[in-house]
Amino acid sequence: MAVNRLDLRVDPGQLRWICDPAQLEFETVVDLPPERSLVGQERAVRALDLGLSVQQPMFHVFVVGPVGTGRTTYTQAKVREVAQTQPTPPDWCYVYNFKDPSQPVALSFPPGEGRRFVAAMQSLVEELRNAIRQVLASEHFEAMKRQTLERLEAEANRVWQELEAFARQKGFLVQRTPLGITTVPLSPSGQPMTQEEFERLPGLVKDRLAQANRELQEEVAEAVRKVRGIERQAREAVSQLERDAVLAAIRDPIQRLRERYRDLPQVVAYLDAVQEDVLEHKDAFREEEGQPQLPVPLAALRRSVLERYEVNLLVDNSGLQGAPVVFETNPSYYNLFGKVEYRGELGTMVTDFRMIRPGAVHRANGGFLILNARDVLLQLASYDALKRALRSGEVRIENLSEQYGLIPTATLRPQPIPLRLKVILIGPPDLYYLLYRYDEDFRKMFRVKADFDSVMPRTEENMRRVAAALGAMCRDDGVCPCDRTAVAKVLEYSARLAESQDKLSTRFGEIKQVLVEASAWAQREGQRVVTARHVQKALEERIYRSNLIEEKIHELIQKGQLYVDVDGAVVGQINGLSVWLLGDYAFARPTRITARAFVGTRGVVNIEREINLSGPIHSKGVLILSGYLGGQYAAQRPLSLSASLTFEQTYEEVEGDSASAAELYALLSVLAGVPLQQGIAVTGSVNQRGEIQPIGGVNEKIEGFYAVCKAKGLTGRQGVIIPYSNLRNLMLREEVVQAVREGRFHIWAVRTLDEGLEILTGMPAGQPRPDGTFPEGTFHARVAARLEEFAERLRRMRGQRPDSEREAEEERNREAEGPRA
Repeated sequence: MAVNRLDLRVDPGQLRWICDPAQLEFETVVDLPPERSLVGQERAVRALDLGLSVQQPMFHVFVVGPVGTGRTTYTQAKVREVAQTQPTPPDWCYVYNFKDPSQPVALSFPPGEGRRFVAAMQSLVEELRNAIRQVLASEHFEAMKRQTLERLEAEANRVWQELEAFARQKGFLVQRTPLGITTVPLSPSGQPMTQEEFERLPGLVKDRLAQANRELQEEVAEAVRKVRGIERQAREAVSQLERDAVLAAIRDPIQRLRERYRDLPQVVAYLDAVQEDVLEHKDAFREEEGQPQLPVPLAALRRSVLERYEVNLLVDNSGLQGAPVVFETNPSYYNLFGKVEYRGELGTMVTDFRMIRPGAVHRANGGFLILNARDVLLQLASYDALKRALRSGEVRIENLSEQYGLIPTATLRPQPIPLRLKVILIGPPDLYYLLYRYDEDFRKMFRVKADFDSVMPRTEENMRRVAAALGAMCRDDGVCPCDRTAVAKVLEYSARLAESQDKLSTRFGEIKQVLVEASAWAQREGQRVVTARHVQKALEERIYRSNLIEEKIHELIQKGQLYVDVDGAVVGQINGLSVWLLGDYAFARPTRITARAFVGTRGVVNIEREINLSGPIHSKGVLILSGYLGGQYAAQRPLSLSASLTFEQTYEEVEGDSASAAELYALLSVLAGVPLQQGIAVTGSVNQRGEIQPIGGVNEKIEGFYAVCKAKGLTGRQGVIIPYSNLRNLMLREEVVQAVREGRFHIWAVRTLDEGLEILTGMPAGQPRPDGTFPEGTFHARVAARLEEFAERLRRMRGQRPDSEREAEEERNREAEGPRA
């Protein structure tokens, strides 16, 4: 029994959900309290709440969702809200390591105390300089120093006097010169003997003097040793005197700091080391006014001694209330983990602990770090270093050159800092699934997935919350407020984005753009309130800015350069619909699909697949056609068929199965010899049972074919066949809905292939009898007859040829069939 084409037409009221402004209980969005919470993302909200509440390590969060759903904005707001309830983490400073200068020491302080410690150390150094200068320049110290030196000098003089007395006994005079100690023989008169006088002495006298001189030299050596010991004692005594004086001067200032930080053992140990180092380098504090300027190397040395007492405040949490929240938009390695900087000095590059710089991980330590997952993965070494830090529980500052350089260089290796951090990665779903599948560390670390949906149910509550969110956008962005008609139009646009009459889109980024543009059009008209007219204008202008290529294609169709018939009937030819995605704009264009059938056994050949222009899903759709043909017509006899299918005038890859129904219609048409109406385009995929399955982009496809029909002239017989299961996805433009309402364009919704056949051909499809045959005069009967004719011709052709030739042809067919049906 034939299906009435009128029964399958879609009522104009089903083509679009229309929001009645009268149902909105406000005049403008200003009347509504602003909606600050996330709308329509209950699953993501609950997951994020859980992830932020778990304090155990290795329990980080990955926020999943498409761009524009508010995932980043909400995540930041929620994390900051939670951070306010948590304690503020400590400050961190790097100080000089007096035992190993290449490994600066990390000190932890209560929040805000790090800044005060920096100031305290600056004051301490200045106080120590003044105290050391004063104590070393005091009269008391000079008197004690003088007494010590005089005592030791007297002892040295006694040694010299004893030496001189011993020398006189031996007949010699001892003389002290800058070059050392010399001995001179004495004459009988007690005067130093000249060389001439010594030469005139008898030989026995010379021998006696030589022997005496040898004995004297031993005493000289002993005296020199004693005097040098006394001089060493003098230096040590003076040094000890200075040390005691300096210690007395610096003990109290340093002790005050010890008492202040007695609860921080590491700080107390550092102050002990400072005290010892000041005593060792007390001369660096003795610079006085009026002292001659030192040479550059000596001045740099003295300056470096004083600089080691400075403090590098790495992380200052004095201004925080709660835990820190850091959103790093450029997560390079150095931006995340800090670095050691260098400066030029005397023709070389030098560094010290004061040039250690923090990264985002340091600033977020004790709180939350928000990162874009894609940005992290694109940066060299950032992702691996982040996992290493989270796994080890500490953050190290290491320059990349040390890790990737061929020659190791001497540099600072700062002491690692303990890490307590919650990381929130934000990224698209495909990136999450790739990481989860291929990275074992990722699974262990990011245990909570906060999944943001792109749509939400179109309930009264959600519509009210969307309207309130529009009001918040108007206030925050300074745009004109929307009245109820504008909100109704925005809600309809939201349903269009969601591709469903029962859903609203959560892509508030897209909605916000429309709102801003509508406000601009209202302001150009001198209006202070956005109405439905302004929203519609904004939507039309957005399409106009982006549809240049679509218009070019329509122009080619009108000129006859792209073959598309929208009237008449042709055997084996139909208009399929394909969607083009151009980034910010999607549109559909009709494409002629043709089929040819002939005697043979190769089955259905997909021409696009033969030249590698068919995607895997499209190839699967074509193979399904063979399954349908076999199930429908080969229940009692083998299927003998060779056929070809192609998309005419396409020069890019064909992907997707939404044209499989149209391809099957074209193939059945050529088999039955029944023409198909060219004014009716078809979209929908088909399964092996002949059931029409839903597809995507149904609105764009209908609108695309309508635009071509409108350009070439609407006849009242044109339209589009869509899957019945896509009815709730219809959100067509008002122009198309009006054309359907006026009978100038039609839309049919079908559940089965047979329903579409009867619309396209005007003849009954026919149901199979128990024996597999079809009633006479039906479409399927004609197809079955044609297939039987092909089989009979093939049998006759095979019967007229030698067996060897038939076998060779069968072998060639098997090789050519491959994966084809």
